[in-house]
Amino acid sequence: MIRAVVFDVGECLVDETREYGTWADWLGVPRHTFHAMFGAVIAQGRDYREVFQEFRPGFDLYAEREKRADAKQPETFGDEDLYSDVRPALSALRADRLWLGIAGNQTVRAGKILRELFSHDVDLIGTSDDWGASKPDLGFFKRVAETVPFDVDEILYVGDRCDNDIRPAREAGMRTALVRRGPWATIQWNTDEARELPTFRVESLLELPKLISKFNGPGH
Repeated sequence: MIRAVVFDVGECLVDETREYGTWADWLGVPRHTFHAMFGAVIAQGRDYREVFQEFRPGFDLYAEREKRADAKQPETFGDEDLYSDVRPALSALRADRLWLGIAGNQTVRAGKILRELFSHDVDLIGTSDDWGASKPDLGFFKRVAETVPFDVDEILYVGDRCDNDIRPAREAGMRTALVRRGPWATIQWNTDEARELPTFRVESLLELPKLISKFNGPGH
């Protein structure tokens, strides 16, 4: 049975279009050019952070985040950046008495924003900076499993990436759901891995309540 649902953040709950646009502005690169390079790097199976290196060799993402904050241009997101299905899906899953969590590769600053946005909607908000472990490291998913009050095979991890979310969550023993949105899922969707690894493949988070109910069977 699935008793807990844990969501990734970027491109699962949060549409990062605006945020990556601000990075292009910070680098002084046309947004269209930045986004094109972003897609190319992902399609080549490279780490997305290499995008920044293409425009500025030696770029230190963590240091630049601090520089942006000092310049009063910090990375940020808000309710207006959430995908439209997020809050209705959380409400429906909560109505089905499922334990809910949010856990992703995020900074301390982003973790604070997530708590402001979702403190009354979920039971867990955890970030890589909080835990000192980042996806796809299995240590990250072990922290999730340690925090969720159910067996690891009763956890459904929802994400937009096969490489960072679905594959390692499955290796950790969790059920998984791949949501089709954002650059990674769009590029990976028709691969064998995207077809074969996830427990569920969804176009919208609103599909999850029905799929989980069916998976759990009568009287769940």
